[in-house]
Amino acid sequence: MAEETKGTPEIWAAGIGRKSNAQYGSDLMVEVLRELGIKYIALNPGASYRGLHDSMVNFEPGKGPEIILCTHEEIAVALANGYARATGEIMATGLHNIVGLQHASMAIFNAWCDRTPILNLGGGGPMNTPNRRSTDWVHTALVQGLAVRDFVKFDDQPSDVDAVAESFLKAYRIAMTEPKGPVYICLDTDVQEAKIDKPMVVPHAQLFRPPSGPGANPESLRQASRLLAEAAWPVIVAGEIARSPKALPPLLDLAEALGAAVIDSDGRYAFPSTHVLNLTTAREEALHGADVVLALDVPSLGVPLGPSVRERGNFAPVISPSCKVIHITLLDLERQSWVSDNMWLLPVHVPIAADTSVALPQLLEQVRERLKANSDVGRQVLERRAKVEAIYREARKKSQAWIEKTWDEKPISQARFFSEINKRVQGKSWALVSSHGRRWREAIDVTEPAHGMGGGRGGGVGYGLPSSIGAALGFKGSGRLCVSMIGDGDFLMTSNSLWTAAKFVVVLNNHSYYNEEEHQERMARWRQRPIENKGIGIRIEEPAPDLTAIARALHVDGFGPITEPDQLGPTLDKAIEIVESGKPAVVDVITQPR
Repeated sequence: MAEETKGTPEIWAAGIGRKSNAQYGSDLMVEVLRELGIKYIALNPGASYRGLHDSMVNFEPGKGPEIILCTHEEIAVALANGYARATGEIMATGLHNIVGLQHASMAIFNAWCDRTPILNLGGGGPMNTPNRRSTDWVHTALVQGLAVRDFVKFDDQPSDVDAVAESFLKAYRIAMTEPKGPVYICLDTDVQEAKIDKPMVVPHAQLFRPPSGPGANPESLRQASRLLAEAAWPVIVAGEIARSPKALPPLLDLAEALGAAVIDSDGRYAFPSTHVLNLTTAREEALHGADVVLALDVPSLGVPLGPSVRERGNFAPVISPSCKVIHITLLDLERQSWVSDNMWLLPVHVPIAADTSVALPQLLEQVRERLKANSDVGRQVLERRAKVEAIYREARKKSQAWIEKTWDEKPISQARFFSEINKRVQGKSWALVSSHGRRWREAIDVTEPAHGMGGGRGGGVGYGLPSSIGAALGFKGSGRLCVSMIGDGDFLMTSNSLWTAAKFVVVLNNHSYYNEEEHQERMARWRQRPIENKGIGIRIEEPAPDLTAIARALHVDGFGPITEPDQLGPTLDKAIEIVESGKPAVVDVITQPR
């Protein structure tokens, strides 16, 4: 026990920490945030946490967290999502009682689906009704966390100052324990504004850090290594493993050792797109002959192992019924009942509950030992690798043909759009903080984790721009050029987040919520009705919004709309020059729908 805490058994139960300097409850809250290493809090100001706001500004000023002012609570949470995905660190948000919480709920749901840790702090109350103002009644809930309980890992509402430290520590620990996710704490205004009149302790956060990830069950690991070493055509499906960068080198080494095809499951970066073993763009061809599939942190196996277009009817996997599936993930430890985002239940022959960054080096070592014991394995691996390379090169030819065929098309093709960006990031330190479309990996060289941040698995429109700003905040000071590719519908949902903007945004403007047009066309075809009406209630035109005018109104340099293919490259050059000077820029590009 620290010297400062001796002789004061009435203070915080664990009693291990340093003496608090807090005068009010919210001062203690800020001390604990600082102890936890929270660097930033994104917020839209509200009276329900005026005490917390005052403490961040006036209590031992300059120590943080730094306030990131946002124009909407959904923007604040999405920004924190992007920051965590870029840095691996948790960020806090400030959400004004039940109205701010409801504004933020879509972004909290997105963070839940992304397994992103966020410490959401909401003002509320006071629960002591005599202390309420008139608006406090309509802005106070019993219990406030119920609004988001189905899509947060933990929620709490400490009833007095003595409960604050433990609430914060527990929320942080739960949020940062795999599978990670958002948490929510409601801070009663009476607790925030309470005068502290007794000694308090700021606990040592290191003593309450989240546990290290577990390794694999030894017998399951042996079974997995045997299947992989004996496989004729093993395929590795890489999911969200880049959340721990330590998992990436052994993944590359395992693929090389086996000469195995690797498929990116369309989330965040996991494997270089320029590597000859990457068959993501030839996914179905790679999987058809697979006798063993090793899946790594794949949120839903049915997506990479299923058909490219999924519609009504029975699920039909691409892999054969005899294919053996191994899955290493901690997602099975998660419990969720409101939304089943893990989708179809597929048979897994060797399920392994382990941290991939711990299990992959162990699996690699065992596979290498088994391969050494087989005198014919060298020839088999070389032959398999040659087949994988042939498929890779053919897929690259098809992608190049797509780019060349559509290069001069109007509206500007996505192939040219992606290619022009790829040309301009070569030789630079850069990050793709938001992606759009289905084929960008065919034209953009993705060779490190920053080149594909992933996210947005919840499908909430409006996520892309604020999460990009959060990721750019995470890369602040790194010298990275941050590129965000966002659809026009997504941009319009949260365009006011540009006020908080940090870097470089490119809008793929197809004048439509085009995903819905595709659904309307399918429905019309099934029902033998006119497909010409598919855009009614969906197209963003007549009048078409001036996206660059929106950007300029928020003091962001805007270019476009760009309609001529030959204008695109020079305009991107101008925008990049502005961004590299430390200012944000928006480029509005009129593109083909897909």
